[in-house]
Amino acid sequence: MSERPPLPPFTQETAIQKARMAENAWNSRDPEKVSLAYTEDSRWRNRAEFFQGREEIVAFLKRKWARELDYRLIKELWAFHDNRIAVRFQYEWHDDSGNWFRAHGNENWEFDERGLMSRREASINDVPILESERKFLWGQGPRPHDYPGLTELGL
Repeated sequence: MSERPPLPPFTQETAIQKARMAENAWNSRDPEKVSLAYTEDSRWRNRAEFFQGREEIVAFLKRKWARELDYRLIKELWAFHDNRIAVRFQYEWHDDSGNWFRAHGNENWEFDERGLMSRREASINDVPILESERKFLWGQGPRPHDYPGLTELGL
């Protein structure tokens, strides 16, 4: 099995790097690519859904991005210790009827010694917004390096 640097134990710099790498991967909206950052038996809680393993992660992400259209995500480091990282995040998306939402959430991550995430706990709330209230306005793919983060956007 290959490593996924940066590896634990994390420093502030490497925890920020790990969070940005996760953000970039999720903004790719490529379920197979995203799943490779997780252990084969990674355990997840996403809202009220509980599942385990890469195959279920891929299936979950395919369902998610089929429903959450024009998905744009920003993650920000909240805390870290040894092999654990906590982030806060927000993402914007719309449904197939054109209704826009901003999701607000927190994630707790635990990593194995190879830097793969073995556990992900996510709590998320969706808030309806008007399209004119969107703040995540870059094109599909990773957030540009000079695009502001959550704190800079006042979120």
